Amino acid sequence: MKRLFIATPLEAEHVERIRAVAPGRVQVVYEPDLLPPTRYPADHKGVADFTRAPADERRWREHFADADILFDIPPRHADGSHPVDLARRVRWIQTTSSGVGPLLAELGLGKRDVVVTTARGVHARALTEFVFLALLVHVRGLPHLQREQAAHRWERYCGEGIAGRTLSIVGMGEVGRRVASVAKAFGMRVAALARPGSVAGAAALGADTLYRPEALHEMLAVSDALVLSAPHTPETEGLIDRRALYALKRGAVLVNIARGQLVEEGALIDALRERQVGFAALDVVASEPLAPDSVLWDLDNVLISPHSASTVAGENALITDLLCFNLARFLDGRVGEMKNRFDFARGY
Repeated sequence: MKRLFIATPLEAEHVERIRAVAPGRVQVVYEPDLLPPTRYPADHKGVADFTRAPADERRWREHFADADILFDIPPRHADGSHPVDLARRVRWIQTTSSGVGPLLAELGLGKRDVVVTTARGVHARALTEFVFLALLVHVRGLPHLQREQAAHRWERYCGEGIAGRTLSIVGMGEVGRRVASVAKAFGMRVAALARPGSVAGAAALGADTLYRPEALHEMLAVSDALVLSAPHTPETEGLIDRRALYALKRGAVLVNIARGQLVEEGALIDALRERQVGFAALDVVASEPLAPDSVLWDLDNVLISPHSASTVAGENALITDLLCFNLARFLDGRVGEMKNRFDFARGY
């Protein structure tokens, strides 16, 4: 009998779905009283100041020591230790996020005999909606309409559109491909940056043009909008640096739904102030939460989202679907058939 410990908040209905997968082969342990109260639907961390009574803390740690499978990776303990360090029996972890590479490296899980599966693809639809929210807010001039409405002023005007413009994507995984598909529906031209070593062509990725990594600046020069949806790896860290930002077509839109570390933040602030970047929608920043005194809060051409573009009410249902699929295969020893296995060599 395997023990699966649910280590972050999850709705009861989804817990029961997991228990129904193989009731005679896996014991699903879920104790909500050991977990912090949630702040919103699909909150995987809960309130920040949550503490456990000593007896509860012992029970919490024992669950990690006894677990063969973990649902998610919770935050560190108050003393700086991490609960995953206690989970020496664990052979599989299902995460609730896709961008977990740096966390897994920090925890040294690549050196252990542990399979990690991520939530890759679960958030693709929500993130794509955020991309086009940002593009349309800027290009169709929502702030202008709001100012006119506040002034009770009815003055016809001529706006802009996104059809015929070039949207470039760095990171053509499931999110990037969905963004490309919607962009095509809007009549946009799609350019994409190829992954190093990739043999896929533009058509296979849903792009009109595919640029090799060394041609990044060439792609940026024709970009009316740039979407970042790549994982944070040593190769992508700082990819959009000062030179890249000033290689962009002047006035372009930047949407970052990847990780803040992909962008040189100081250079981005300069580019926004100078309108080299016309508008930036940032779901992520280099250091989160964004500092209250950050310049980014007050720039009129920036939209700040508190790393929440991927979070929608149905998120946990999709993650549970993924876990149930993988659980059946893990129990049968068909690890190679599990979805979204993390590649420690690639970092995603």
